[in-house]
Amino acid sequence: MTGIFLNDSAYEQDIRELLMAFYPGEAFTHQQGEDVFAAVEGSVSQDGTRFCLRLVCPEQTAALVRTDELEPQVRAEYLASCESPEFPVNYEDRFDTKNKIKRRLYVLLMAATGKTLPWGTLTGIRPAKIALTKLDQGETPEDIARYMKETYFTSDEKIALSIEIARRERQLLSSIDYRNGFSLYVGIPFCPTTCLYCSFTSYPIGKWQGRTGEYLNALYQELDYVAAKKKGCALDTVYFGGGTPTSLSPEDLDALITRVKAVFDFSTVKEFTVEAGRPDSITMEKLRVLKRHGVTRISINPQTMNQETLKLIGRRHTVEDVREKFFMAREAGFDNINMDLIIGLPGEDEDNVRVTMEAVRELAPDSVTVHSLAIKRAARLNTMKEAYRDYRISGTQEMIDLTAACAREMGLEPYYLYRQKNMAGNFENVGYAAPGKACIYNVLIMEERQTIIGCGAGTTTKRLFPEENRIERAENVKDVEQYISRIEEMIGRKERLL
Repeated sequence: MTGIFLNDSAYEQDIRELLMAFYPGEAFTHQQGEDVFAAVEGSVSQDGTRFCLRLVCPEQTAALVRTDELEPQVRAEYLASCESPEFPVNYEDRFDTKNKIKRRLYVLLMAATGKTLPWGTLTGIRPAKIALTKLDQGETPEDIARYMKETYFTSDEKIALSIEIARRERQLLSSIDYRNGFSLYVGIPFCPTTCLYCSFTSYPIGKWQGRTGEYLNALYQELDYVAAKKKGCALDTVYFGGGTPTSLSPEDLDALITRVKAVFDFSTVKEFTVEAGRPDSITMEKLRVLKRHGVTRISINPQTMNQETLKLIGRRHTVEDVREKFFMAREAGFDNINMDLIIGLPGEDEDNVRVTMEAVRELAPDSVTVHSLAIKRAARLNTMKEAYRDYRISGTQEMIDLTAACAREMGLEPYYLYRQKNMAGNFENVGYAAPGKACIYNVLIMEERQTIIGCGAGTTTKRLFPEENRIERAENVKDVEQYISRIEEMIGRKERLL
């Protein structure tokens, strides 16, 4: 357990996030006297001009720090920490103070653990957004690299990745109307079963047998409202996610897409994605429905191509099913198929990841999205820890490097990037795509450059106010029964936002 003891909580979340990066999975306490192996003690002076920060590790021996091997910025901060626990701050400047505290805490944790982090002090989910914003401001890659290294202690490799992706995102979004356009997300909160690591809004489709019409009728009301509200605005991308949209029957899928295309103007739509996700939800009849309605991109997500892991995580399909459904989608005419993979699944090591990547290489998808496992509070891996305590959960830089190398060998280029808390390692999620096959919606939602309206249980609407460079949100309830019974309230939430 780690302790956080501060005389002011203004920067507690920033401190907590960096502790989580060095000590993933550890609980926190604010109670003095608790049994902790590491405690952060921080205090700001009364006039807000000095901050004192200490890391106390009662039973831990400090790691040997080779200052000659440190980057100049990290070395300077480490040497300053050795001289005094205090450093100057301007408490009214939140951005600068936050980064000063995180840089100081970083070198203290580095000295205690012997670890450095590839992303340095960066704990936000959108690293490429920093690079993209600065490119838009006319800064050079050299300027951006200098800034990320000085501000966040980010490694050369991750800086290069951020800049490469930002450049690609910039080109990809060049035709998007940020001010008057919008994108539509339609949430289908049903799956064949709930996976072990999943924390999304998802309910077993079997429990809604014969009742999916109730959900669709509520969804139609919300879609009709949004279509009327956004009439005259350009709809750029449409994304059906979940859950697993193809959990619905062919008839329900046909009815839903027919309704969406009847009430929205699709003449400006650049991309229409449907997550076919689980291979055990895919049939040729459903694929033909999607193709007939002009769906341009689908996702078939094995997560792993190791059979034992599939069983463990609650997937009721085989590796061979993945191959069969992938070729079925090709036969149906889909020329833009994504595959999602997860690094750090229970019990998997580098050899397992290699097996997965070789199997994916044989299929030759048009894009691959590689996720580092993030264990959210609602996932069974977190709520039922005792049942899975014998399974090792880890991600390593070698695993990440292996997937990156394999993707590039397949002719796929990194085009979007995001990070999450509670990852199995301080890593990132990267989308790789063949030229012309990148998912515009994925970039839009990561970079927050456009209003995205979510319809359905558990969805979020993000409205962009471009003049003020800010985002406001409206959430829909997650529970399907609640969504149906409170649909007028969900529409009211959107009315206030839009």
